[in-house]
Amino acid sequence: MLLMPDNPRWPASLKMHELSITQSILEIALDYAKRNQAQKVVEIHLKIGEVSDFDDEWIQRYFDFVGKGSLAEGAKLRISRVPAQLQCNPCSFIFPLNKSTWNTQCPSCKSKESQLISGREFRVEALEVI
Repeated sequence: MLLMPDNPRWPASLKMHELSITQSILEIALDYAKRNQAQKVVEIHLKIGEVSDFDDEWIQRYFDFVGKGSLAEGAKLRISRVPAQLQCNPCSFIFPLNKSTWNTQCPSCKSKESQLISGREFRVEALEVI
């Protein structure tokens, strides 16, 4: 049996996480379409940080589910990943996060005191409507 998000046996953690995010994407798209008197939402361009645990294919599946019967039914999500970057607190050097090791050591000064400055984004970047 194929489980879908409206099935009571669907894992609650997935319902809360991806489903609520895709519902928000739909609301943004529909609000924009309404304000601009659009007939249909064709594409939604998203920027998602590479350290997020969202899977592109599943985001599209959830969106297809929540978008049924709306102006955004059938809209394609175009997802661009934002690279994860860290900034060293002591020396301000900016460097990429190596996701295979999760090493946060600054290559410049060797400090491990750094903060994530990109890679967690999730935003609607653009919409294509007709």
